[in-house]
Amino acid sequence: MIINQKKCVACGNCVAVCPMSAIYIDTETNRANINNDVCVECGICYRGMSKEKLSPVFVRSVRKTSKLFLFRFEPEPDICPTSAFEINELEMPRLIRQIFSDPVIEHKSTGIKGRGTEEVKTNDVSLRVNTGEVGYTIEFGRPGVGVRFSDIQEMTRTFSKIGVTFEKNNPVTHLMTNLSTGDLRTDILDEKILSAIVEIKTDINMVEKVLATVREVNKRIDTVTVIGISTRCNDEGEDNILSPLLDKLQYPHFRAKTNIGLGRITNRIEQN
Repeated sequence: MIINQKKCVACGNCVAVCPMSAIYIDTETNRANINNDVCVECGICYRGMSKEKLSPVFVRSVRKTSKLFLFRFEPEPDICPTSAFEINELEMPRLIRQIFSDPVIEHKSTGIKGRGTEEVKTNDVSLRVNTGEVGYTIEFGRPGVGVRFSDIQEMTRTFSKIGVTFEKNNPVTHLMTNLSTGDLRTDILDEKILSAIVEIKTDINMVEKVLATVREVNKRIDTVTVIGISTRCNDEGEDNILSPLLDKLQYPHFRAKTNIGLGRITNRIEQN
């Protein structure tokens, strides 16, 4: 994203819109600017504000005149009065920021918009997490913190050492150069994104080790992590294995995203 310096009138409305606090008013040029190292190319500044096409010269003149008479002329807070924000052409590795941060951009590797996969929503049909197995989503960067791929790699490398299975359709997995070591592409390691999700699977006996690993790595990385954990319920829709285990380990947990069976398999092959 770029701010057209010829159009910007330094009204400051865009500063509060940026979730990464990457936009600032340059007091020397009296224009809004973007800290490109902090910007994650999420597009919120471009889509989140109404756009007017007032003449920049006119707006600046009115603001200067207002200042002389000790009052201020300010546009409505949700408006860029001169449509100064413009979408620029991005190339790799910078493009990876937009792919992971802009919710309307489709991941070419997975065909999915967003940061992860369908997770448990279609598990009745996909059986990604089967009986006795546990699926995990480790989300980095939200709310409003962001994450660099170098920090994500710290987690994936540590996971690989304890023997987890990475979800093959996950966008982060597609960026791995070596699944056995958890290494990501070297050209993207310093890129910052709004958030990402790593998805893994283990058997039920690995739960304590995985949760301890996330807690350990979280102390070494500069972001926020949130864990989602899932398993298959029994025929009565109850979880009599994972939930008691989490209680025993003293991890607070809340039941959510329960698949109520609307996608259950209807063409199951009958065994003789």
